Amino acid sequence: MTDAATCPNCQSPHAYQDRDLWVCPECAHEWSAAGDAAAPAPQEAGVRDAHGNMLADGDSVIVMKDLKVKGSSSVVKGGTKVRNIRLQDATDGHNIACKIDGIGAMNLKSEFVKKA
Repeated sequence: MTDAATCPNCQSPHAYQDRDLWVCPECAHEWSAAGDAAAPAPQEAGVRDAHGNMLADGDSVIVMKDLKVKGSSSVVKGGTKVRNIRLQDATDGHNIACKIDGIGAMNLKSEFVKKA
């Protein structure tokens, strides 16, 4: 096969072409057959919210949708503002540590919040 049909992300030989893009069915990576000229600029490492904004320790975020609290019958309502977040490295995806009024200390995933 040609280099365009081999996934640059996982080296899978099972990539297929869909219009102007090549798609890898194993890792869902998509790339242009035109090459690196149209490649997007790499994003800097760090924690980003649902809209792609960089988050930092001490920021305030707003919860975007209702989230069930595991092990409890309470719910964090969408629109709740959370102040003074702390970023952490987490393997389970819960990369924001915070305290929410009425609920207490908990961890959130950055994909469910937006920067306030």
